[in-house]
Amino acid sequence: MKLSLIIKCNEATHVCDKAQYKEASFWEKVSLNIHIIYCRLCRKHTIRNRKLTQALKRSDIRTFPEEQKKILKERLRQEMIQ
Repeated sequence: MKLSLIIKCNEATHVCDKAQYKEASFWEKVSLNIHIIYCRLCRKHTIRNRKLTQALKRSDIRTFPEEQKKILKERLRQEMIQ
């Protein structure tokens, strides 16, 4: 990986998404912060991304248990065969 503190917008959005999932390295985060200092669009994207992450953490999202998913898939498969 080339060490550069100046990154383009498409790289900044990618790093922002990686940072959201705690996959960005220290230097990627530093580069992102430098980039959002001077880029208004990426700054807005970062703010919206943080709000989305916080909303998802606060929400009470529940998914089907694996067993119910298997039953539903089998029912769908049976319906498609008929």
